[in-house]
Amino acid sequence: MKIIVDANIVFSEILNTNSKIADILMNSDSFFEFIASDYLKSELTKYHKKISRLSKIQISEVEKVQDSVTKHIRFISEILIPSNIWVLAEDLCEDVDLKDTPYIAFSLFYNAKIWSGDKILQKGLALKGFTNFISINELIEFIES
Repeated sequence: MKIIVDANIVFSEILNTNSKIADILMNSDSFFEFIASDYLKSELTKYHKKISRLSKIQISEVEKVQDSVTKHIRFISEILIPSNIWVLAEDLCEDVDLKDTPYIAFSLFYNAKIWSGDKILQKGLALKGFTNFISINELIEFIES
């Protein structure tokens, strides 16, 4: 099953490599294909200082943890997504959060659910009929079944 990974999921894993999120991302390659846009890489890099401050580890260590975490994610260039999909994704995100457009575009193009902890995004898009999200509990249930 293809799963689009949102930045907040990867941030959570970097901050706590012993969490359920980390366990799923790092140990369920046989169940899921985790996908993210190249945009996620730039998001992670942009917040290295903040992650370092919150986790109380050096930036060089944040980079090592990030490398370990992201090796389980297949990063794909945004240019592979057709423009009509981008337009639809932008329309959906317009009054919710435009910076989440890549996640929605990837979800639409790959017909994959988004793993995100962003409740505002989920609620805002649900009002527009977009409910293609998956929770950690649903991921765990899938693995256990």
